[in-house]
Amino acid sequence: MEGSFLHTNEQALSIFALGGINEIGKNMYVIQHRDDIVIIDCGGKFPDESLLGIDLIIPDVTYLEKNKDKIRGLIVTHGHEDHIGGIPYLLKKINMPIYATHFTLGLIELKVEEHRLIRETRLVTIDSNSKVNFGTIDVSFFKVSHSIPDCLGIVFHTPEGNVVHTGDFKFDLTPANHQYSDIHKMARIGDEGVLVLLSESTNAERGGLTPSEQMVGNHMDEAFLKATGKIFVSTFASNVNRVQQVVDASIKTNRRLALLGRSMINVVSVAIERGYLTVPDGMLIDAREIDALPPEKVAILCTGSQGEPRAALGRLSTGSFRDVYVYPGDTVILAASPIPGNEKDVSRILDNLFQLGADVIYGSGSTTGMHVSGHGYQEDLKLMLTLMKPTYFIPIHGEYRMLHHHRILAESVGVEAGNTFIIKNGEVVDIENSVARQTRAIPAGDTFVDGLSVGDIGSIVLRDRKQLSEDGMLIIVITLSKSEHSIISGPDTISRGFVFVRNSEDLLKDVNHLVKKVVDELSAENIRDWKEMKQAIKKDVGQYLFKHLKRKPMILPIIIEV
Repeated sequence: MEGSFLHTNEQALSIFALGGINEIGKNMYVIQHRDDIVIIDCGGKFPDESLLGIDLIIPDVTYLEKNKDKIRGLIVTHGHEDHIGGIPYLLKKINMPIYATHFTLGLIELKVEEHRLIRETRLVTIDSNSKVNFGTIDVSFFKVSHSIPDCLGIVFHTPEGNVVHTGDFKFDLTPANHQYSDIHKMARIGDEGVLVLLSESTNAERGGLTPSEQMVGNHMDEAFLKATGKIFVSTFASNVNRVQQVVDASIKTNRRLALLGRSMINVVSVAIERGYLTVPDGMLIDAREIDALPPEKVAILCTGSQGEPRAALGRLSTGSFRDVYVYPGDTVILAASPIPGNEKDVSRILDNLFQLGADVIYGSGSTTGMHVSGHGYQEDLKLMLTLMKPTYFIPIHGEYRMLHHHRILAESVGVEAGNTFIIKNGEVVDIENSVARQTRAIPAGDTFVDGLSVGDIGSIVLRDRKQLSEDGMLIIVITLSKSEHSIISGPDTISRGFVFVRNSEDLLKDVNHLVKKVVDELSAENIRDWKEMKQAIKKDVGQYLFKHLKRKPMILPIIIEV
């Protein structure tokens, strides 16, 4: 039976992730039935400090490239960067139609236009009532609440059974944008029968229900009424609900509003144009107009809530944002909580702002009331599981511990023990005759974007960058006689990030003597191969420097023959 299952898995229903399992960011999930492949989301993930020079991490799509003739389309659940950031890079490799809601398509259009792909890209608008056919897979949708407008959950109607992908969600009974979760439709989907549920796990460790966005609006109004100077509010540009709350608070306190940061300007423009953000005529001002108005008449929305040093808030905190400055008595509100891993960067910016004399309001939940999560807590997750009543469960979008806690929640509300699959990116859940098994894997991993280069930066280059950043470089230049193979000039030693030359003359002289000795010994043995000579220099100089300094700079010998 096991062999038969593996032999026929191409005829089965297969579910796997190329991004988003055991991590937060670069979400991409794939549903395949026979020769029909549907992709869900294609996000990007920002690198941590260990990935020197890397701008963005996107999913490895090797499997999709090999099976591009089977791909029927990409469905995008919502417009956050970790769900749309990788789309332009995917389109450069595989052209396919993209299905998303009105607002989400507006954000996607910005990206494909920036990469000059808009003409050849087919963008299809969908909503919660849409039905789409992808060969053997029919697809329908349902509304969910999140921290950005127009979010969808997806139902895949397959010959094996229904597969539900929740998207990112919480159950907010009083959402700021009045886009309510369609709980009745979810219940009907559950009554029809759900074979597999894929549900997000970001807040699976946090007990209770996620607080409502309405709480933030009340606290925002209160902070605006108390402030006496300029007000800076930093939040995710895509959190249009929060932006609307800032606009409303500015109206109530008779303040004009300026936008700082390219992504903030772009998203607000799309939201206004498509009817998701209401801003009175004449309210928005240019950054250069801020100083012309009394401080108590100005509010400023800016990017940088995650501590990015080059984003608007980071530059404001160091006084390096042109024409706009934070003065003592100004109020700065961080209306977002740090994503895990960004805490240090956020703390540095907070310290800078306090040193500037600003009144800084930060922290989420009941601490300040300036931020609530867009992701469901444990009771939200249990409600989704209860509504859907799945036979099998795949927790997604979270670190392993979050997936583990989500599995426990699933079993507590009736999912049979052993019917939950916690899988790594690339591991496949195959379903045949309504029986699910995890028995195989496909290629999966990270693709690094560095400037205009995509995928050509690997572990060796990153290792070299790390070595250069830690111990610097030592360049050794030698000029040899082509006929006699003896040293004509040099060795000349150049230090970059290793030692300060003026203070290390004796050390560099010893290095030069050592290099001359190595070259003379190789010449005496009639060894004239450049590669072998360079290896010998690197080995002997490396051992010498580690013995005397306990440091390992990158050693780059350059041999010139004349």
